Amino acid sequence: MSNEQKSYLLLTLLVCYLAARVLQLCAGRIPNLLIVALHVLPPALFALIHGARIYGSRAILVFVTLTLAVGTFSESLSLRYGIPFGHYRFTELMGPKLLDLPILLALAYVGMGYLSWVVAFVILDCQSGPLLGRKVVSLPLLASFVMTAWDLSMDPVWADIDHAWVWLSGGSYYGVPISNFLGWFLTAYVSYQLFALYLKGREIIPANAGDWRPAIIFYFVSAAGNLLVVAPLSAGGVFVDAAGKRWMISSILWVSRLVSVFLMAPLSVIAWFRASRSCGALSNPVSPGMATK
Repeated sequence: MSNEQKSYLLLTLLVCYLAARVLQLCAGRIPNLLIVALHVLPPALFALIHGARIYGSRAILVFVTLTLAVGTFSESLSLRYGIPFGHYRFTELMGPKLLDLPILLALAYVGMGYLSWVVAFVILDCQSGPLLGRKVVSLPLLASFVMTAWDLSMDPVWADIDHAWVWLSGGSYYGVPISNFLGWFLTAYVSYQLFALYLKGREIIPANAGDWRPAIIFYFVSAAGNLLVVAPLSAGGVFVDAAGKRWMISSILWVSRLVSVFLMAPLSVIAWFRASRSCGALSNPVSPGMATK
């Protein structure tokens, strides 16, 4: 597949994801599983194609393996023992499950995990050479923050309004326990840190700003899509969590929008301008074959 064909495919996946965000407005009239699948599969496929183009086929497979393994382990551990996220259970909204864990949820770690990694990667100017020094640690930390920002925006909506999962004891963040976000940060950090150690000292395939921007736009679209989320009429005006605490549906929607506008969107904008300033041919270009060794 030529680079031009890959670019068109990446654009198609972005459009599919954008369509999923718009289709949220039709929730209840369109099968929920279709909307969920369009939320998860396009980012995951984007990660595979874009990642192979930037890091090489072997490296992106390492990334996918790490994120799936660490994410699945953390989710499975929490489903049974409440660590690290808290106690919860999944409903049938996200489709088929494997050992009580929806397959689509596991794949979400790949797609949004990769987009968050790229945003942090560009912000820290890691595309200008091999990953060395402090960046081996600072990059996973920032990428974990970017990933957790996404979860801050979506978890109350998916849990309280869409009912994709149920927090068994409620929580102080609109029915979601604070342990969930600490668990997200920890889970993301472990997979990112392992990947950073794998990349340490390795040159990436030479890339310019145009190569990084599709992933940055994808993350931005995820933030912008949260502005389109509306609650179905059947949700009523109040959500009552498992602890009996009442939360206004309108407040849940607004906190998602605020996180999107004041956290996710600025991260995307910073990454966009960092790509413009520092991208270009790498000082020590290597061939794609060398990048996968």
